[in-house]
Amino acid sequence: MSHQETQQPGRFLLLHGIEHDQPPGHWLYWLASSLRGRGESVSYPQLPQADAPSLERWLESLEAELAVLDDGVGVVLCHSLSCLLWFHHCARATLQQRVERVLLVAPPSPNLPVPAIQAFAPPATLTPAAVAASARSGVRVLASDGDPYCPEGARALFAAPLRLEIDVIAGGGHLSEPDGYGPWPSMLAWCLDPAVRLRGNAD
Repeated sequence: MSHQETQQPGRFLLLHGIEHDQPPGHWLYWLASSLRGRGESVSYPQLPQADAPSLERWLESLEAELAVLDDGVGVVLCHSLSCLLWFHHCARATLQQRVERVLLVAPPSPNLPVPAIQAFAPPATLTPAAVAASARSGVRVLASDGDPYCPEGARALFAAPLRLEIDVIAGGGHLSEPDGYGPWPSMLAWCLDPAVRLRGNAD
């Protein structure tokens, strides 16, 4: 069965991190353009006050975006701070807000001495079951083995305690534009086919 037969068209929600203003050189911008060029339905919202994010305002924006996904059919990709946003959503989500699959790319450590990131620290009430319930086909983590924004490592800090599958890219930094992640063919391929293995641009 073809991709278009299983998802007509695809519905993708791309969520950015702190200090992100949709720069054309970022892989999220490239991905949104590439998916739209293939006839997919893409929402790539500018979250409010990205330089000084408010958890509640970002949650309101996220819930508004999820409300327009038809019958919860959709793929959500989060980069950086929006990964922590997704964890907060999981802690309070309803089954009606469940999506198809979620990818959390380069989640930052809330233990960093950065107030904006600390304010998004996952709630103590978050459970593996709550995260699993947010997506029918699973939530996956994609991280680098040397992300300066997650010195503990995403496997130890997020994937293991929340029982999430994880792909680790060697030498990928924060998996952002300065690290060589503008065009990202593997990411586009995974969006179109979840069976594709996620790879770094240097692989």
